[in-house]
Amino acid sequence: MILTVTLNAALDVTYRVDELHPHATHRVREVSARPGGKGVNVAAVLTALDEPVVATGLVGGPTGEQIRAGLAAAEIPEAFVPIAADSRRTLVVADGTDATGFWEPGPPVTEAEWDAFVNRFRGLAQVARAVVLSGSLPTGLPDDAYARLLAITAEAAVPSIVDAEGAVLAAALPAKPTVVKPNAAELASVRGGAAPRSPAEVLAAAHAVRDAGAGAVVCSRGADGLIASTPDGAYRAVPPEVVAGNPTGAGDAVVAALARGLANGVAWQAVLADAVALSAAAVAAPVAGAVDGTRYDRLRRSVQVESMVLPETLAD
Repeated sequence: MILTVTLNAALDVTYRVDELHPHATHRVREVSARPGGKGVNVAAVLTALDEPVVATGLVGGPTGEQIRAGLAAAEIPEAFVPIAADSRRTLVVADGTDATGFWEPGPPVTEAEWDAFVNRFRGLAQVARAVVLSGSLPTGLPDDAYARLLAITAEAAVPSIVDAEGAVLAAALPAKPTVVKPNAAELASVRGGAAPRSPAEVLAAAHAVRDAGAGAVVCSRGADGLIASTPDGAYRAVPPEVVAGNPTGAGDAVVAALARGLANGVAWQAVLADAVALSAAAVAAPVAGAVDGTRYDRLRRSVQVESMVLPETLAD
């Protein structure tokens, strides 16, 4: 099974409106609420693909109870560790073309609660085929929390994926995750400076992050697809069409495809093509963690993956 970790789980609330106008009153056409947080979204996508998965992390309070009830209703196996404080909520306002998000801060976590989770994680990692560490950290956890979990995955010889940003991602790199999945802004949050824009700049930034400890770096670029620096080479994967909708869970769909590829030993070019198609299918779905299966089946046959070479002027 694939193990997903969401230390800052949330109840994702989505409002659907005809058009979004700042500083105006809106009539909401549809409201949905479902378990969320990056790792939970990854688990939901994997469940939709019939891939065995277990979701774990930290949840607490009435909101935590709603999260666990939602996972049960969606038939997503979970092994969350309870905490005393109430879990957070997130709000996404989607207008059919794009989405605007509002993220609440995470709950405080005590040292005893964190130790209990680490013990739970150690046991789960022993039976996992791949581990996904996704999203922000709740209050009270150190920036190197993922690094501590990565040390456990290394002991268990399990491949790992980290999807984080800033100090949390930087602290994870020395622990040598198998794959990291930043976007361009998150690459900049680790390296400093402006976000890379051109494909060559993104590839150079990805190479630098690999030099800092990551085994492979897959950078998500929205409608422009993915750029990857891997042990087997550098690649660019581009979707065959632009998909409008709710992009909130697109990156999580990429991570789901990467985790499935790692767990099953799939070649990098095939993994990247699958990730682009699954990401576009997630944009076409109404809420994060869902995918449009029909669109996914159509797109994955036509994603283009090409090799890239880092220009000598950027190699240093």
